[in-house]
Amino acid sequence: MKREMNLSVNGTQRSTLTQPERPLLDVLREDFHLTGTKFGCGEGECGACTVLVDGEATRSCITSIGEVEGRAIETIEGLEIDGALHRIQQAFIDQQAVQCGYCVPGHIMTALALVRNKPNCPRAEIVATMSEHICRCCNYSRILAAVEQVVG
Repeated sequence: MKREMNLSVNGTQRSTLTQPERPLLDVLREDFHLTGTKFGCGEGECGACTVLVDGEATRSCITSIGEVEGRAIETIEGLEIDGALHRIQQAFIDQQAVQCGYCVPGHIMTALALVRNKPNCPRAEIVATMSEHICRCCNYSRILAAVEQVVG
């Protein structure tokens, strides 16, 4: 049964009439037209759909909108401020970590959570965290360099 669902997305209150079981990814893309978050595998394995929910990296393809109602959601679109890229976005450009770009929003959102929660974490932790994502272009060394640029 549909009901009005209220969310805070990138600091803005939003609502939509939908089923609480509907994936957050679908609501972001279809209802709110925030298409930076990508559909990859639909099983929470690849990481292309990663957003932050209350600051925690979350796979939006397997997270229902009912699970996140009333919580703070951040998407890749929320990082840019007054036309300026976030330092993590800039690091991905500096390190040429964007090839096809499809997986990059998910990588960036995971990196953002890592930087906020552990700003001086060791390389091994960066590798472990970022290895939870799949990059079909196999650009892992440059993605790692981009995250290290911000953490280091």
